[in-house]
Amino acid sequence: MNVAIYGAGAMGTVLGAYITKAGYNIDLINRNKEHIDGLKKNGATIIGNVNFNQVVNALLPVEMSKKYDIILLMTKQKFNKKIVESIVPYLSETGVICTMQNGLPEPSVAEIIGKDRTIGCTMSWGATFHGKGVCELTSEASRDTLTFSIGKYGNNDDSLFNHIVELLNTMGNVKIEKNFTGARWAKLLVNAAFSGLSVVTNSTFGEIVKDRKSRLIALKAIKECIDVAEAAKIKIEPLQGKDVVKLMNYTNFIKKQISLFILPIAMKKHKLIKSSMLRDIARNKESEIDSINGIVSEYGKKYNVKTPINDKIVEIVKRIEKKELVPEWSNLQLM
Repeated sequence: MNVAIYGAGAMGTVLGAYITKAGYNIDLINRNKEHIDGLKKNGATIIGNVNFNQVVNALLPVEMSKKYDIILLMTKQKFNKKIVESIVPYLSETGVICTMQNGLPEPSVAEIIGKDRTIGCTMSWGATFHGKGVCELTSEASRDTLTFSIGKYGNNDDSLFNHIVELLNTMGNVKIEKNFTGARWAKLLVNAAFSGLSVVTNSTFGEIVKDRKSRLIALKAIKECIDVAEAAKIKIEPLQGKDVVKLMNYTNFIKKQISLFILPIAMKKHKLIKSSMLRDIARNKESEIDSINGIVSEYGKKYNVKTPINDKIVEIVKRIEKKELVPEWSNLQLM
């Protein structure tokens, strides 16, 4: 099968290197010429919690020339309409797009290619982009940490779906979700709590859970996600084998203190992750905040659930985008 990762930045490069290392052919596509040139010249250099170099197939979007059976989509989902429309000509007649983006991206992809050609996948690990072919794995390099949750969005072709599972399994454990919406919300819950706060404070996930004040804010963001999902009748699935709702859905003071105690333990394997939105902002690009914390706020309004923490994170990040604020720890005083 012809397979590509479209938007092979930090996580896409790491995943593509693992898949290629296992003996599969996959094209890594990115519009960053400097990065693609580095991949072509030196291969993918993966540093951090693993260290290896892998020769890969890398190309710019303008160099695409074949029809793909599977495209793993790893761009920012706010540009889905434009991007998906641009890659449709490079999909085979029965080809599928597996969206591996943050937030809830499946509807925007399916709107263009249909539900039966749309597959969803979440990744519960992180990576940092260094450029020129170099990316850093910031989560622990164990199969139990490098996890994927995948689910059908429509009546998807089993052979293509199973091949994606096979490819992802070269890097970590893959869980096939019957309730994929619930799996999406499990990942959204983590992103809402930590990715936004990482921008607000210019900190790693580990630094956020180490400090009691920021840890409490993160827990409140999680609680808002749980409350919104409950109001929307969405059952949040376990994440990496842990029932996040059971652990974090505090209803009294004692349960709240237990949740606060558990949070640093739960994030220990991902403590070095820093939000990719920080890099976007540094490059004067709009972030994905509307697709993460903004989704929680949007659902909160729809189902009459108050989401003050998620609302405030969105507000602060947008002020940072406008250069009214800079990412720094003192921004917590605004919350």
